[in-house]
Amino acid sequence: MVKYQLLQGNRTNLPVNGFQNSTTGFRLTNQLSPAGVHLGRSPKPQKWAISEAPMLRNYKPLLPIAANSLFNHIQSSAFQQSLPPLSRFSSGYPKMATNESIKPENEDQLKHIFDQKRVLRSSVRKALKAMDPSFRSQEDNVIQSIVLEAPWFKSSQRLCAYVSCSALREVDTSRLLSEILQHPPKDGHSKKIYVPRVEDKNSHMRMFNISRMDDLIANSMNILEPAPVDGDGNEREDVMQTKDPIDLFLLPGLAFDKSGRRLGRGGGYYDTFLKNYQELAKARNWKQPLLVALSYSVQIMDEGIIPLTPNDVLVDALVSPSGVIPISSAGLDKMKV
Repeated sequence: MVKYQLLQGNRTNLPVNGFQNSTTGFRLTNQLSPAGVHLGRSPKPQKWAISEAPMLRNYKPLLPIAANSLFNHIQSSAFQQSLPPLSRFSSGYPKMATNESIKPENEDQLKHIFDQKRVLRSSVRKALKAMDPSFRSQEDNVIQSIVLEAPWFKSSQRLCAYVSCSALREVDTSRLLSEILQHPPKDGHSKKIYVPRVEDKNSHMRMFNISRMDDLIANSMNILEPAPVDGDGNEREDVMQTKDPIDLFLLPGLAFDKSGRRLGRGGGYYDTFLKNYQELAKARNWKQPLLVALSYSVQIMDEGIIPLTPNDVLVDALVSPSGVIPISSAGLDKMKV
Protein backbone atom coordinates (compact mmCIF):
# COMPACT_ATOMS: atom_id res chain seq x y z
CA MET A 1 0.00 0.00 0.00
CA VAL A 2 1.30 3.39 -0.89
CA LYS A 3 1.86 5.60 2.13
CA TYR A 4 0.87 9.21 1.94
CA GLN A 5 1.30 12.38 3.93
CA LEU A 6 -0.98 14.87 5.61
CA LEU A 7 -0.36 18.36 4.30
CA GLN A 8 -1.00 21.13 6.85
CA GLY A 9 0.39 24.27 5.26
CA ASN A 10 3.92 22.79 5.16
CA ARG A 11 4.78 19.29 3.96
CA THR A 12 5.38 16.74 6.71
CA ASN A 13 7.12 13.37 6.66
CA LEU A 14 4.69 11.85 9.16
CA PRO A 15 2.87 8.76 7.82
CA VAL A 16 -0.91 8.91 8.06
CA ASN A 17 -3.27 6.04 7.42
CA GLY A 18 -3.08 5.58 3.68
CA PHE A 19 -4.02 8.85 1.99
CA GLN A 20 -2.66 12.21 0.94
CA ASN A 21 -4.47 15.51 1.07
CA SER A 22 -4.02 18.97 -0.36
CA THR A 23 -5.84 21.08 2.16
CA THR A 24 -6.53 24.68 3.00
CA GLY A 25 -3.75 26.14 5.07
CA PHE A 26 -3.87 28.88 7.67
CA ARG A 27 -1.50 31.62 8.79
CA LEU A 28 -1.67 32.72 12.43
CA THR A 29 -1.50 36.45 12.98
CA ASN A 30 -0.73 38.25 16.20
CA GLN A 31 -3.80 40.17 17.32
CA LEU A 32 -4.20 42.23 20.43
CA SER A 33 -6.93 42.71 22.99
CA PRO A 34 -8.67 46.07 23.39
CA ALA A 35 -6.01 46.87 25.99
CA GLY A 36 -3.31 46.27 23.39
CA VAL A 37 -1.90 43.10 24.88
CA HIS A 38 -1.37 39.63 23.49
CA LEU A 39 -3.87 37.25 25.02
CA GLY A 40 -1.78 34.12 24.93
CA ARG A 41 -4.36 32.31 22.81
CA SER A 42 -4.18 31.31 19.17
CA PRO A 43 -5.57 34.16 17.05
CA LYS A 44 -8.24 33.80 14.45
CA PRO A 45 -6.81 32.01 11.39
CA GLN A 46 -6.54 33.61 7.98
CA LYS A 47 -6.73 31.49 4.81
CA TRP A 48 -3.81 31.03 2.51
CA ALA A 49 -4.44 30.97 -1.21
CA ILE A 50 -4.33 27.18 -1.51
CA SER A 51 -7.17 25.61 -3.44
CA GLU A 52 -8.88 22.46 -2.29
CA ALA A 53 -8.05 19.43 -4.42
CA PRO A 54 -10.79 16.92 -5.40
CA MET A 55 -8.99 14.22 -3.42
CA LEU A 56 -9.46 16.25 -0.22
CA ARG A 57 -13.20 16.33 -0.72
CA ASN A 58 -13.19 12.57 -1.10
CA TYR A 59 -11.19 11.96 2.03
CA LYS A 60 -12.42 14.68 4.39
CA PRO A 61 -14.30 12.11 6.55
CA LEU A 62 -10.95 10.40 7.19
CA LEU A 63 -9.17 13.48 8.50
CA PRO A 64 -9.79 12.57 12.18
CA ILE A 65 -8.04 9.26 11.47
CA ALA A 66 -5.08 11.18 10.10
CA ALA A 67 -5.02 13.31 13.20
CA ASN A 68 -4.84 10.20 15.38
CA SER A 69 -1.90 8.97 13.33
CA LEU A 70 -0.19 12.28 13.92
CA PHE A 71 -0.56 11.81 17.67
CA ASN A 72 0.68 8.22 17.47
CA HIS A 73 3.86 9.61 15.95
CA ILE A 74 4.18 12.26 18.65
CA GLN A 75 3.70 9.70 21.41
CA SER A 76 6.73 7.74 20.20
CA SER A 77 8.88 10.84 19.93
CA ALA A 78 11.19 12.67 22.30
CA PHE A 79 8.20 13.75 24.42
CA GLN A 80 7.67 10.18 25.57
CA GLN A 81 11.39 9.65 26.07
CA SER A 82 11.76 12.78 28.20
CA LEU A 83 8.82 11.99 30.49
CA PRO A 84 8.26 8.27 31.27
CA PRO A 85 4.70 6.95 31.39
CA LEU A 86 3.01 7.09 34.78
CA SER A 87 1.59 4.09 36.60
CA ARG A 88 -2.16 3.52 36.99
CA PHE A 89 -4.44 2.63 39.85
CA SER A 90 -5.08 -1.08 40.26
CA SER A 91 -8.72 -0.35 39.48
CA GLY A 92 -7.76 0.59 35.93
CA TYR A 93 -8.25 4.34 36.36
CA PRO A 94 -5.32 6.67 35.68
CA LYS A 95 -3.06 7.83 38.47
CA MET A 96 -2.91 11.56 39.13
CA ALA A 97 0.29 13.17 37.95
CA THR A 98 2.28 15.38 40.27
CA ASN A 99 4.53 18.35 39.62
CA GLU A 100 5.80 18.71 43.19
CA SER A 101 9.18 17.17 42.33
CA ILE A 102 9.61 19.08 39.07
CA LYS A 103 12.22 21.71 39.87
CA PRO A 104 14.41 22.50 36.86
CA GLU A 105 17.97 23.01 38.03
CA ASN A 106 18.66 25.87 35.64
CA GLU A 107 17.13 28.08 33.00
CA ASP A 108 18.31 25.78 30.21
CA GLN A 109 16.26 22.88 31.57
CA LEU A 110 13.19 25.08 31.94
CA LYS A 111 13.72 26.42 28.42
CA HIS A 112 13.89 22.82 27.14
CA ILE A 113 10.48 22.11 28.69
CA PHE A 114 9.00 25.25 27.14
CA ASP A 115 10.45 24.25 23.76
CA GLN A 116 8.82 20.83 24.09
CA LYS A 117 5.51 22.46 24.85
CA ARG A 118 5.80 24.82 21.90
CA VAL A 119 6.41 21.97 19.46
CA LEU A 120 3.59 19.94 20.99
CA ARG A 121 1.19 22.88 20.70
CA SER A 122 1.98 23.18 17.02
CA SER A 123 1.24 19.49 16.47
CA VAL A 124 -2.02 19.65 18.41
CA ARG A 125 -3.20 22.67 16.44
CA LYS A 126 -2.56 20.79 13.19
CA ALA A 127 -4.61 17.85 14.43
CA LEU A 128 -7.48 20.15 15.43
CA LYS A 129 -7.41 21.85 12.03
CA ALA A 130 -7.61 18.42 10.43
CA MET A 131 -10.93 17.65 12.14
CA ASP A 132 -13.89 17.69 9.80
CA PRO A 133 -16.29 20.45 10.96
CA SER A 134 -19.27 18.10 11.05
CA PHE A 135 -17.30 15.59 13.10
CA ARG A 136 -16.22 18.33 15.50
CA SER A 137 -19.84 19.49 15.84
CA GLN A 138 -20.89 15.95 16.72
CA GLU A 139 -18.28 15.76 19.44
CA ASP A 140 -19.37 19.18 20.76
CA ASN A 141 -22.94 17.93 21.15
CA VAL A 142 -21.91 14.68 22.83
CA ILE A 143 -19.57 16.39 25.31
CA GLN A 144 -22.13 19.02 26.31
CA SER A 145 -24.84 16.37 26.71
CA ILE A 146 -22.58 14.35 29.00
CA VAL A 147 -21.91 17.40 31.18
CA LEU A 148 -25.57 18.48 31.34
CA GLU A 149 -26.68 14.99 32.43
CA ALA A 150 -23.88 14.46 34.96
CA PRO A 151 -24.93 14.46 38.65
CA TRP A 152 -21.81 16.42 39.62
CA PHE A 153 -22.85 19.17 37.20
CA LYS A 154 -26.50 19.20 38.23
CA SER A 155 -25.56 19.49 41.90
CA SER A 156 -23.14 22.40 41.39
CA GLN A 157 -24.55 25.78 42.43
CA ARG A 158 -21.62 28.08 41.68
CA LEU A 159 -19.31 27.40 38.77
CA CYS A 160 -16.76 28.97 36.45
CA ALA A 161 -16.78 28.13 32.75
CA TYR A 162 -14.97 29.37 29.67
CA VAL A 163 -16.81 30.94 26.74
CA SER A 164 -15.79 28.89 23.72
CA CYS A 165 -14.34 30.42 20.56
CA SER A 166 -14.90 28.49 17.33
CA ALA A 167 -11.83 30.02 15.65
CA LEU A 168 -9.67 28.56 18.43
CA ARG A 169 -11.34 25.16 17.96
CA GLU A 170 -12.28 24.91 21.61
CA VAL A 171 -14.94 22.46 22.72
CA ASP A 172 -18.21 24.35 22.42
CA THR A 173 -19.81 25.60 25.65
CA SER A 174 -22.63 27.73 24.19
CA ARG A 175 -25.30 25.14 24.99
CA LEU A 176 -23.98 24.70 28.52
CA LEU A 177 -24.05 28.44 29.18
CA SER A 178 -27.52 28.82 27.69
CA GLU A 179 -28.90 25.98 29.80
CA ILE A 180 -27.39 27.43 32.96
CA LEU A 181 -28.68 30.94 32.31
CA GLN A 182 -32.10 30.11 30.88
CA HIS A 183 -33.21 26.98 32.70
CA PRO A 184 -32.76 26.91 36.49
CA PRO A 185 -32.85 23.51 38.19
CA LYS A 186 -36.18 22.01 39.22
CA ASP A 187 -35.62 22.90 42.87
CA GLY A 188 -35.88 26.58 41.90
CA HIS A 189 -32.29 27.50 42.77
CA SER A 190 -30.51 28.87 39.72
CA LYS A 191 -26.82 28.28 39.20
CA LYS A 192 -24.42 31.17 39.52
CA ILE A 193 -21.84 31.32 36.76
CA TYR A 194 -18.60 33.25 36.30
CA VAL A 195 -16.77 33.58 32.98
CA PRO A 196 -13.24 34.85 32.19
CA ARG A 197 -11.95 38.22 31.12
CA VAL A 198 -8.26 38.79 30.25
CA GLU A 199 -6.93 41.90 31.99
CA ASP A 200 -3.31 42.34 30.91
CA LYS A 201 -0.24 40.69 29.40
CA ASN A 202 0.99 39.37 32.76
CA SER A 203 -1.24 36.27 32.81
CA HIS A 204 -3.85 38.25 34.75
CA MET A 205 -7.38 36.97 34.22
CA ARG A 206 -10.55 37.63 36.21
CA MET A 207 -13.85 35.76 36.40
CA PHE A 208 -17.04 37.83 36.48
CA ASN A 209 -20.60 36.78 37.20
CA ILE A 210 -23.09 37.04 34.32
CA SER A 211 -26.84 36.53 34.31
CA ARG A 212 -27.49 36.39 30.56
CA MET A 213 -25.64 35.88 27.31
CA ASP A 214 -26.12 39.55 26.41
CA ASP A 215 -23.67 40.37 29.22
CA LEU A 216 -20.88 39.20 26.90
CA ILE A 217 -19.17 41.44 24.35
CA ALA A 218 -16.64 40.48 21.66
CA ASN A 219 -13.04 41.64 21.98
CA SER A 220 -10.68 42.27 19.07
CA MET A 221 -10.14 38.51 18.63
CA ASN A 222 -13.90 37.93 18.52
CA ILE A 223 -13.78 36.16 21.89
CA LEU A 224 -16.78 36.91 24.08
CA GLU A 225 -15.96 38.38 27.48
CA PRO A 226 -17.92 40.13 30.24
CA ALA A 227 -17.44 43.85 30.75
CA PRO A 228 -16.29 44.78 34.30
CA VAL A 229 -19.57 46.72 34.78
CA ASP A 230 -23.11 45.86 33.77
CA GLY A 231 -25.51 47.94 31.67
CA ASP A 232 -26.51 49.99 34.73
CA GLY A 233 -22.91 50.86 35.54
CA ASN A 234 -22.68 48.50 38.51
CA GLU A 235 -19.51 46.46 39.03
CA ARG A 236 -19.92 42.79 38.30
CA GLU A 237 -19.17 40.33 41.06
CA ASP A 238 -15.60 39.00 40.86
CA VAL A 239 -15.27 35.34 41.81
CA MET A 240 -12.22 36.17 43.94
CA GLN A 241 -14.42 38.45 46.06
CA THR A 242 -17.45 36.19 46.44
CA LYS A 243 -18.46 35.03 49.92
CA ASP A 244 -19.25 31.49 48.79
CA PRO A 245 -16.98 28.82 47.30
CA ILE A 246 -17.04 27.65 43.69
CA ASP A 247 -18.10 24.04 43.17
CA LEU A 248 -16.89 23.45 39.62
CA PHE A 249 -14.53 24.78 36.96
CA LEU A 250 -15.05 23.82 33.31
CA LEU A 251 -11.69 24.31 31.62
CA PRO A 252 -10.38 24.57 28.03
CA GLY A 253 -6.98 23.51 26.77
CA LEU A 254 -5.02 22.30 23.77
CA ALA A 255 -4.22 18.80 25.02
CA PHE A 256 -4.71 16.61 28.07
CA ASP A 257 -3.64 13.23 29.35
CA LYS A 258 -5.29 10.72 31.66
CA SER A 259 -3.06 11.59 34.59
CA GLY A 260 -4.43 15.15 34.75
CA ARG A 261 -1.81 17.03 32.76
CA ARG A 262 -3.16 19.96 30.77
CA LEU A 263 -1.42 21.78 27.93
CA GLY A 264 -2.65 25.37 27.65
CA ARG A 265 -2.04 27.90 24.89
CA GLY A 266 1.10 29.36 26.43
CA GLY A 267 -0.21 32.49 28.15
CA GLY A 268 -0.38 31.02 31.66
CA TYR A 269 -3.73 32.67 32.36
CA TYR A 270 -5.61 29.65 33.63
CA ASP A 271 -2.73 28.16 35.64
CA THR A 272 -2.14 31.51 37.36
CA PHE A 273 -5.83 32.04 38.08
CA LEU A 274 -6.41 28.49 39.34
CA LYS A 275 -3.44 28.64 41.69
CA ASN A 276 -4.68 31.94 43.12
CA TYR A 277 -8.18 30.57 43.61
CA GLN A 278 -6.90 27.38 45.24
CA GLU A 279 -4.89 29.48 47.68
CA LEU A 280 -7.99 31.58 48.41
CA ALA A 281 -10.09 28.46 49.04
CA LYS A 282 -7.41 27.07 51.36
CA ALA A 283 -7.18 30.34 53.31
CA ARG A 284 -10.96 30.40 53.78
CA ASN A 285 -11.14 26.70 54.63
CA TRP A 286 -13.34 25.99 51.61
CA LYS A 287 -13.54 22.69 49.82
CA GLN A 288 -11.44 22.87 46.67
CA PRO A 289 -13.47 23.12 43.44
CA LEU A 290 -13.65 20.24 40.99
CA LEU A 291 -11.49 20.99 37.92
CA VAL A 292 -12.98 19.38 34.81
CA ALA A 293 -11.49 19.81 31.33
CA LEU A 294 -13.52 19.43 28.13
CA SER A 295 -11.65 17.64 25.36
CA TYR A 296 -12.10 16.42 21.81
CA SER A 297 -10.98 12.84 21.26
CA VAL A 298 -7.88 13.96 19.32
CA GLN A 299 -6.74 16.12 22.24
CA ILE A 300 -6.30 13.26 24.70
CA MET A 301 -2.72 11.99 24.77
CA ASP A 302 -0.89 9.13 26.45
CA GLU A 303 0.41 9.67 29.97
CA GLY A 304 3.79 11.35 30.17
CA ILE A 305 3.62 13.10 26.79
CA ILE A 306 2.79 16.56 28.15
CA PRO A 307 5.75 18.17 29.96
CA LEU A 308 5.14 19.66 33.39
CA THR A 309 6.49 22.72 35.17
CA PRO A 310 5.97 23.65 38.85
CA ASN A 311 3.33 26.21 37.82
CA ASP A 312 1.10 23.78 35.92
CA VAL A 313 -2.25 22.97 37.54
CA LEU A 314 -3.57 19.43 37.11
CA VAL A 315 -7.23 18.68 36.39
CA ASP A 316 -9.44 16.31 38.39
CA ALA A 317 -11.31 14.84 35.43
CA LEU A 318 -11.76 14.92 31.67
CA VAL A 319 -14.94 14.87 29.63
CA SER A 320 -14.53 13.57 26.08
CA PRO A 321 -16.99 12.10 23.57
CA SER A 322 -16.16 8.69 25.11
CA GLY A 323 -17.41 9.79 28.52
CA VAL A 324 -16.10 11.06 31.85
CA ILE A 325 -12.55 10.16 32.91
CA PRO A 326 -12.08 10.79 36.66
CA ILE A 327 -8.44 11.19 37.64
CA SER A 328 -7.81 12.62 41.10
CA SER A 329 -9.24 11.28 44.35
CA ALA A 330 -11.62 14.27 44.34
CA GLY A 331 -12.75 13.37 40.82
CA LEU A 332 -13.24 9.71 41.74
CA ASP A 333 -15.19 10.65 44.86
CA LYS A 334 -17.34 13.38 43.29
CA MET A 335 -18.15 11.31 40.24
CA LYS A 336 -18.91 8.21 42.34
CA VAL A 337 -16.71 5.86 40.35
